[in-house]
Amino acid sequence: MSALLSFPSPSPQLRMVPDSTSGGHFVTIRGVRLPMEELVDRSLFSAEARQRMNAELLAAAPFPHLVLKDLFNPVLLDLILEEFDLRSDAGWCDVQSSYEKTRRSTLGASLGPASQLYFDTVNSGWFTAWLSDVTGTPYLLPDPQRFGGGMHESRTGGSFAVHRDFNVHPHVGLKNEMVFITYLNRGWQREWGSTLELWDARKENCITRVMPEFGHTLLMPHGPASFHGHPEPLNAPDGRPRRSVAAYFYTSPRAGKSSTDDSVSIFMKPRRVDRAKAAVRALTPPIAWKLARRLSGR
Repeated sequence: MSALLSFPSPSPQLRMVPDSTSGGHFVTIRGVRLPMEELVDRSLFSAEARQRMNAELLAAAPFPHLVLKDLFNPVLLDLILEEFDLRSDAGWCDVQSSYEKTRRSTLGASLGPASQLYFDTVNSGWFTAWLSDVTGTPYLLPDPQRFGGGMHESRTGGSFAVHRDFNVHPHVGLKNEMVFITYLNRGWQREWGSTLELWDARKENCITRVMPEFGHTLLMPHGPASFHGHPEPLNAPDGRPRRSVAAYFYTSPRAGKSSTDDSVSIFMKPRRVDRAKAAVRALTPPIAWKLARRLSGR
């Protein structure tokens, strides 16, 4: 089963969430006023919620994933939904193959203000830190160019065969760690097709189905067995499309492993004592140098 969570409202942890006490900060989009502190459900950012969500994610079948209900303010999501219809054909990339029939916003393209606000939020430092806590993956990095992500739309007959996502970002070489999807489809019915299917490691059976319902957000860590797709063609009776916004998150192969030499500034005129330390270090085996630093507490 998917981990579908909707929490009560305990006091939020403000350490990694924008301050809700500042007051008066808001954004107006097409005449709609949105308080900045109400963009997300702040109760999901408490320490207790993070721990609970991590446990739910890891326990989900057939592989780790999590579905959150109403993480984002529905007013923001309605504004994003409007921007699908406002977007010109030049802003879309149609994908047509034997495996996939969908369309996505073009790589790095300008977005409408509500869509950009969504991605600015999910790509922010406090939000990616929260994602690291929930998934258990430290040092997550966003992709502001939105490779593979952005605005997604399937129209009548659209589908995406069961697959596993790419391992490495083709442009920057970072490791793909997870996809983050928010669905924008009100009143979705199972018989319309295009439900997201999560398959078992043997690639024999669909174990879990995720309805692409408005306000539901999927966190899906990437792994060797994370096969998913919406292979059943979309067939809504009124011809409505299936819409979502998505972002991928990455880690560097060197995450958490940076050496002292590479992670400090190099001064043009170092002090004499620092030159002496550098000379000693150059003659000292790395393991001995690390041991000396550990013993000295520096």
